[in-house]
Amino acid sequence: MPGEAAGAAPGTGGPASRLGPVALVVTGGLSVQFGSAVAVLLMPRAGALGVVTLRLVLAAAVLLVVCRPGVRGYRRADWGTVLAFGAAMAGMNMLFYQSAARIPLGAAVTLEVLGPLLLSVIASRRLMNLLWAGLALGGVALLGGGGFGRLDPLGAAFALAAGAMWATYIVFSARTGRRFPKADGLALAMAFGAVLSLPFGIVEAGGALLVPSTIGLGLAVALMSSVLPYTLELLALRRLPAPTFAILMSLEPAIAATAGFLVLSQALSAADALAIALVIAASMGAVRTQAKRAAPTARG
Repeated sequence: MPGEAAGAAPGTGGPASRLGPVALVVTGGLSVQFGSAVAVLLMPRAGALGVVTLRLVLAAAVLLVVCRPGVRGYRRADWGTVLAFGAAMAGMNMLFYQSAARIPLGAAVTLEVLGPLLLSVIASRRLMNLLWAGLALGGVALLGGGGFGRLDPLGAAFALAAGAMWATYIVFSARTGRRFPKADGLALAMAFGAVLSLPFGIVEAGGALLVPSTIGLGLAVALMSSVLPYTLELLALRRLPAPTFAILMSLEPAIAATAGFLVLSQALSAADALAIALVIAASMGAVRTQAKRAAPTARG
């Protein structure tokens, strides 16, 4: 269950201790969205699926070298969890990059984030969390207001499907973090995701995947969009309930819109700025509500 993450780390429930995982999530969001902007620049060289393959293969190589994960002593359920995590990761990336190749980055993430928002509504057992999720959803709708009707329908469909995979990623990232030490589970899941994406990347990009300059940009995308953010998110989910994490994901459209503006020259309107304010307010409110809820327990 998504809410299982709430019990991942007893004794870490006070407001001060919540600041750590929240900072991890926000830093990861900044990294992944600016990495996605770089990936959009790389797509003319390798295609959307080629970029995904470069990202996952290079990220897996880095994580396997750094983590050197052990493969003994785990149960079948542990391996099932890490394989599901890797499959969700590969599916999320392939679907999202297909979307980003067709519609603006901010709009793609705006639609994609509906998956985590839906997860937060389903998993939450508190009225305030539902209200914060509703406010974030209003910001997401405003961010795309007036523009979705002009979007490529296939690109929008890919973004919505990526959102469903993103919700799945959140669930299995939390479970993997509890079953495997450090970032070992992430390294193994990334390797499995890379294997799944490899045939698609080879078919689309072929020899372009071996061009040194393309590999260099792919490594930058891998570090910014996979290695750093996924590691930070996995660590955060050990101490942060999955519903709160899911609402924090509503920051992603704001970050993506900013990255699109700075890197891809995709302009922000006044409505975009208001939407950004709404999703930030919703995320801050969700974290504050969660901290207040945990404070009495922390005092014992």
